[in-house]
Amino acid sequence: MKITQISTYLTEPRWVFVKVTTDEGIEGWGECLGDKAFVVAEAVRSYEHALIGQDPFRITHHWQSLYRGAFWRGGPILCAAISGLEMALWDILGKALNVPVWQLLGGAVRDRIRMYSRPHGATPEQLAKSAKDVVARGYTAMKFCPFEKVHVLDHYQLVEEAAARVQAVREAVGNGIDILLDFHGRVSPAMAVLMEEAMRPYHPLFIEEPVLPENVDALARVAAQCKTPIATGERLFTRWGFREVLEKGAATVLQPDPCICGGIWETRQIGSMAEVYYAALAPHNPYGPLNLAASLQVDACTPNFLVQEFVDPIGLGAGVLKQPFIVENGYIAVPQGPGLGVEPDEEWLRMHPLKPKPDPGRWFHEDDGSIADW
Repeated sequence: MKITQISTYLTEPRWVFVKVTTDEGIEGWGECLGDKAFVVAEAVRSYEHALIGQDPFRITHHWQSLYRGAFWRGGPILCAAISGLEMALWDILGKALNVPVWQLLGGAVRDRIRMYSRPHGATPEQLAKSAKDVVARGYTAMKFCPFEKVHVLDHYQLVEEAAARVQAVREAVGNGIDILLDFHGRVSPAMAVLMEEAMRPYHPLFIEEPVLPENVDALARVAAQCKTPIATGERLFTRWGFREVLEKGAATVLQPDPCICGGIWETRQIGSMAEVYYAALAPHNPYGPLNLAASLQVDACTPNFLVQEFVDPIGLGAGVLKQPFIVENGYIAVPQGPGLGVEPDEEWLRMHPLKPKPDPGRWFHEDDGSIADW
């Protein structure tokens, strides 16, 4: 079997899908990071010379070739392109052997995969009402960010208001539901410690990205001052990006994103690294249904998997996939179809092309007009 063609589909709302075609008619699908979509798609095309005419089953060899075959390695663009292509190769292999990808990675260690949703609202009352709706739909875990823009040092009133939102959600759902807090890297280490201390009484399952990931020592200092478990990883790439986090005890939940970090096998290997440090794996995915499909394959076979992110409901693939995912009582059953277990509707992809739009992260403080971390 040989690879004959590589195609990209850029679709709304910000998804980049990759299709790898072979001379035996088997097609594999993957998904890349949707931010900077047009740049990522060009990066995918830049790898055609290394893959067309090659055996698609040599997945690790191709990954090594794409990653190590240039002087400049890594970063969100190149790793995103490699990730989508790698997923597609696993999809081809699974289809050729008529087994799910998780079977090729050692077999399932669970029967269903826990998902979490999001409550919405700006006020404590709005968040509480939305949180009750999330529970009514069967979820036992939910994640939200309890604040917006934060200066490097800010008024303590902002901390109190954020804690009040978390308190409202906790009182609305009770102690049997897990609350996950996403700080989104918006706060400095000093403010992160104050925030965690104020929210600790409401027992969050973890706090995600309490600070930006560039400085692992800063993250480790925050983790040492907090009793709430720390999660990070959505902006890290490959095993090498996670090594220091684990070695320095900077997080107890790792959140690699399969469409950014290097793909399915890289996500699984990061999970294995985390297992040695008694850390959990909770793959990041605010993107599309093919990235969810790839995440579920890893979740199914990873012993230290914790909980899976997705965008409810569009991330389940209604319209995009011929058979969308179904969440029942907060879980998705381990996929049973070959490969990634899903097939996109190419007509839908062609009918919903991505329109150029500004980056989502340009955010400014109202009081002085300075840039804020999004």
